[in-house]
Amino acid sequence: MGLNEQDGPLRLVVTGGGTGGHTYPALTAVQALQGRLAAQGRTVDVLWIGTAEGLEARVAPAEGIRFAPVATGKVRRSSNPLKLVSPANVRDMGRVPLGAAQARSLITEFAPDVVLATGGYVAVPVGLAARSCGVPLVVHEQTVRLGLANKVLARAATRVAVSSESTLPLLPASARRGAVVTGNPVRPAVLTGQADKAVNALGLYGFDRSLPTVYVTGGAQGSAQINSLVATVLPWLLERANVIHQCGPANEATLRGPTEAVPPRFAARYLLTGYMGAELPDVLALADVVISRSGAGTLAELTALGKAAVFIPLATSAGNEQAHNATHLQDSRAAVALIGDVTAEALQEALAPLLADPARRAAMAARSRAHGRPDAAERLVDVVLDAASGR
Repeated sequence: MGLNEQDGPLRLVVTGGGTGGHTYPALTAVQALQGRLAAQGRTVDVLWIGTAEGLEARVAPAEGIRFAPVATGKVRRSSNPLKLVSPANVRDMGRVPLGAAQARSLITEFAPDVVLATGGYVAVPVGLAARSCGVPLVVHEQTVRLGLANKVLARAATRVAVSSESTLPLLPASARRGAVVTGNPVRPAVLTGQADKAVNALGLYGFDRSLPTVYVTGGAQGSAQINSLVATVLPWLLERANVIHQCGPANEATLRGPTEAVPPRFAARYLLTGYMGAELPDVLALADVVISRSGAGTLAELTALGKAAVFIPLATSAGNEQAHNATHLQDSRAAVALIGDVTAEALQEALAPLLADPARRAAMAARSRAHGRPDAAERLVDVVLDAASGR
């Protein structure tokens, strides 16, 4: 199903999701592809194949993208091989053939020029169905280590795109030959923030701009671990910095009490908020240091921006991927990673030299930026178009 300039719309199937880490890079790539072809006077017909329960089932229709669900099964990881054949795993894996049949039917009917798979369990039946139908398959990996789904699909892929050079040796030899490092697509809005707009939008007029600003986030839902650690060191922290603390909507009321005990002379330097919406790019522009989890999307954004960061990985992330992501940056002194049983003292020790020394912050930020790929979406679009054209 080759593609040439005289063809009509490019027909693209996207698959992947379950979480934002798989869903948003796919969406960003689709939007970049739409923009690229619109500049050439062409359009893109997109079908997103995912699970009915995944984030993609909400995101795709909200963006005007046709969505079709298929059945899929989740493999629950375990270091004990016997637990891999648990009743839940056996039941779910029994759904995979059904999902593959549904995916093959959708692909046959839609007749795409290319399929882009960004991971998650749903990507496996769809990706395999694409190859069985002779459709070029591009697989994108967001994390430093390969996810389970992409380990399976890498052998079937026409092209594999990865976010880090460190991933290349982990690929099967057959996939390594056609692999390319694109980076992980970052939403364009994240790169256009303005610090002064954050001050005005959030009313941060009590911030001391001669001090560094720390942005604390545990993701959209917040993190009880990060919230607790930051609340413990907050009086010490506010002597040295302004703090924007995005704690998660469900945690805001609980944190109000402890954080109201902040000495009055420091209170104007602290903003507690449950959720960060459209202001986020401006807040990131204002931030000199970020305290956060270390999911693939977070790393992509912070390295694209070049931010000094202290990462507290989510210990229960699949395959311990967040710890690997954070350690990968720490190894090149592009971030600090606090792994395992993190204490308030350890957080304080990590922050103290960064807050005290602007040159140290700037050096870490520069090393972070060296890992960043703000043009990742455009690089991935290049790979998708090459695959569609048979190159």
